Amino acid sequence: MSVEAVWRGLGLPGIVDVHTHFMPQRVLDKVQAYFAGAEGYLGFPWPISHGNDPQDHVRRLRDFGVVLFTAMIYPHKPNMAAWLNEWARDFAAVTPDCALTATFFPEESARAYVPEALEAGARVFKAHLQVGEYDPRDPLLDPVWGMLADAGVPVVTHCGSGPVPGRFTGLRPITEMLERHPRLKLVVAHMGLPEYRGFLDLADRFPGVCLDTTMAFTEFTEKAWPFPSGELPRLLDKGDRILFGSDFPNIPYDYAEAVGALVRLDLGDDWLRAVLYGNAVQILRPTAP
Repeated sequence: MSVEAVWRGLGLPGIVDVHTHFMPQRVLDKVQAYFAGAEGYLGFPWPISHGNDPQDHVRRLRDFGVVLFTAMIYPHKPNMAAWLNEWARDFAAVTPDCALTATFFPEESARAYVPEALEAGARVFKAHLQVGEYDPRDPLLDPVWGMLADAGVPVVTHCGSGPVPGRFTGLRPITEMLERHPRLKLVVAHMGLPEYRGFLDLADRFPGVCLDTTMAFTEFTEKAWPFPSGELPRLLDKGDRILFGSDFPNIPYDYAEAVGALVRLDLGDDWLRAVLYGNAVQILRPTAP
């Protein structure tokens, strides 16, 4: 199955991928080195088959028919987020099909660089609670969540406990943050794996909560963190709040598997059109296509 055959068969102009990783080369190299050692902390390998050349990654996404994607950047320490945001602005300026992406960390300076990113036109932010090892309830982040809620700009957030749990992953920290900022547009990365059911419940409580499909439902993920089959009808119920994401290029399988896994769910063409394109277009508000 080709990716192009899927979106053309659905009558779409292409695919929108809300969860792709573009970052400074030395950061990407470190991220991929982390996955190269996955067998030590997961018990099974995580081979990266798409290389580490960002320009080649852009070409591949375009060849697949991805018309809009993101640059999911994230800091793991203070005084890093502003630098990453500057890099992302430069990258988006020469990559018009990449939605301008930004990030943050619990630090005083976030009060300045987050509004700067919004003013520059950031369409999406990334928060990685596992890698960053920070608490979303940190008082330093209250003004940040508030600004993003007011702006209506989504935050793709790795808050589930997979592939390995962190100090502040899981449902309680992110739920308590949302109770303070219920209007926030929060995109739960990876469908919240392995706490799929709990994060679907969270979407029931908060109308701004969406979930991205990154790595979920693939053969690789189903072996370790299977999605509960009894929850499949809820994917239809939440069909307007599920967004396609891939984690490209840091995935241990071909890009077509990320799309094919959704096709295999057999939830209908209307659902696929919304997930692969329509929902993300609405939340990211692209100017084209």
